[in-house]
Amino acid sequence: MINVTQPSVGAEELAAISAVFDSKWLGSGRRTEEFEEQFAQHLGVSAESLLFLNSATSGLFLAAELLGIGPGDEVVLPSNGFIANANCVIDAGARPVFCDIDDGVLNPRAEDVVKVLTPRTKAVMVLHYGGYPGEVEKIAALCAERGVALIEDAAVSVASSAGGRMCGTFGDFGIWSFDARKVITTGDGGMLYVRDPEVARRARRLAYHGLEDRSSFTTAAKSPHLWWSFDIEGIGRRLVGNDMTAAMGQVQLRRLPEFVGRRRAIAERYTRALSGVPGVRVPPPLPEGHLSTHYFYWVRFDTQAVRDGVSEDLLARDIYTSWRYYPLHRVPRYGATDAVLPVTDKVSDTALLLPAHQDLLDEEVDLVAREVVEAVEARGAIRG
Repeated sequence: MINVTQPSVGAEELAAISAVFDSKWLGSGRRTEEFEEQFAQHLGVSAESLLFLNSATSGLFLAAELLGIGPGDEVVLPSNGFIANANCVIDAGARPVFCDIDDGVLNPRAEDVVKVLTPRTKAVMVLHYGGYPGEVEKIAALCAERGVALIEDAAVSVASSAGGRMCGTFGDFGIWSFDARKVITTGDGGMLYVRDPEVARRARRLAYHGLEDRSSFTTAAKSPHLWWSFDIEGIGRRLVGNDMTAAMGQVQLRRLPEFVGRRRAIAERYTRALSGVPGVRVPPPLPEGHLSTHYFYWVRFDTQAVRDGVSEDLLARDIYTSWRYYPLHRVPRYGATDAVLPVTDKVSDTALLLPAHQDLLDEEVDLVAREVVEAVEARGAIRG
């Protein structure tokens, strides 16, 4: 089976985890801090503004809590995102308000956001779809002008940037995912960026039960006879990552340039093979000054019937395809099934993700492209 996504892990990652085993300290400790520092250098931000968590989803829920999002508030977000985006809004007692997207890079434009802003809008959440930055600069400026918080779901955009600035650092909060299917993986895990230093310190406390200090040894230095005592400033949960997963992340982060370079080459190979094929539409080129992580490579077809048929034909040939993400406004639980989002609906019904992970061989990419063309031809979508 040729998969849409899969991790690239091996001996280096195993050796890093083994070293953690030998240290006898498996929880959140020195390697966790090192990973935060190295990721901060990658982003060009202060390490104090970053927090390694057990998942990107934890980061989204924590951001909603830190912003004080609650009943009566609205959060604007695109519908073509993961369920965690809407779930963190619903969990806070607020209302998700879905905006439409651009027909090319599949991200919301500033004008799409403006259309659904109301006096109740507490925050805007953007998704850098497939690693494409989108109009993040314009949306960040819009949010600043309107006094609305900006949350960036940069889950798949670990190497994406716009105008020399890394995606995830434009807003008040940014979240990256390191789950088992992401470009770099820690098995499960995520990183949270918090722009405001004081809010970042509060985030760190809330991510570990509300405790000021994670380690009893730190407490011992302050009160050597009562190192087992503690106090809390707020009620928190346990959301932190650990040294085993952080050690894996350190190796993966070192390999990131290699991974993204290969993904870029795969995207370019698909585009050369499929551009100009009648009935097939490839992603647009990146705007000047934008860099993508190339997490997704999608193609568009004329109708849903063709898209579904192509997917079935490729699956019969052991080529797995998919569509991410099922539009959230069609999920009754989110209370927006009457939302009018024509571009989102059209894209969701006619687009397909092709295999695009860094372990793909050139011959596998060529095979997938040929099978796409043959499947479209078989449905009469290509007319001499």
